[in-house]
Amino acid sequence: MDSQVLVALALSLVGGLSTSLGALFVILNEAPNLKMLGLLQGFAAGLMLSISFLDLAHNAINSIGFLKANLWFFAGVLFFAIIANFIPEPSLAPSSDVKSKKKGGDEGGKDTLKKHRRQVLYSGIVTAIGISLHNFPEGMAVFLGSMKGLRVGVNLALAIALHNIPEGVAVALPVYFATQSKWQAFKLATLSGFAEPLGVIIVAYLFPSSLNPEILEGLLGAVGGVMAFLTLHEMLPLAFDYAGQKQAIKAVFLGMAFMSASLYFLEISLPAEMSL
Repeated sequence: MDSQVLVALALSLVGGLSTSLGALFVILNEAPNLKMLGLLQGFAAGLMLSISFLDLAHNAINSIGFLKANLWFFAGVLFFAIIANFIPEPSLAPSSDVKSKKKGGDEGGKDTLKKHRRQVLYSGIVTAIGISLHNFPEGMAVFLGSMKGLRVGVNLALAIALHNIPEGVAVALPVYFATQSKWQAFKLATLSGFAEPLGVIIVAYLFPSSLNPEILEGLLGAVGGVMAFLTLHEMLPLAFDYAGQKQAIKAVFLGMAFMSASLYFLEISLPAEMSL
């Protein structure tokens, strides 16, 4: 297997397995701190926005021109907007809701409790499927970024990894409530993350390493559009809900500053042949 594909696989595994960290957060804490999750989501949103606008879209504009870069960028936005209509939206169920469901089950008897648990388990499975579908193109994005340079691949993997931690919580929390099994919650959350390296493997056979540089820049610009839509459509609303608007905005700018510093550090530290 080509070394470039192996690097992309390793980076995507980092992002994919971060859903396991979200699952650990659930099974090690009976009452997850949702405000902290909201802040983490805001921080990850800042990373994603910085990558989308200050790195991917910026480089596409410099390489293929303003018009072509914008067409690719908004093609990515439109593509993911269409896909989002067919994907169930992942959501974090507050622990108070879980407790109220438990109380309602106790009052209504075992049958009612079982019904609640079946419904919650179903929602957890649907969420896992939705997150897997989200993670698949993220793996493709990491591969395309790695083809362009290690700097792009590393930064995409870092942002996606932070973004995937709350997604792991979104899967593990309902499954843990429904099955009362820490292992089942951890397993399903982890499996949902494996769609990311699967995306790398598939796209590696679709796009040759000798891909036209202009097409590669355009695809990366489209990835920037996908990331921007994902951030504004899914990540920021969750951050606002659980951390509050003011705190979430602070976390967003902190994430942008962190990613900007990361971009600069990698630019000056990586060998020339490994960067843009």
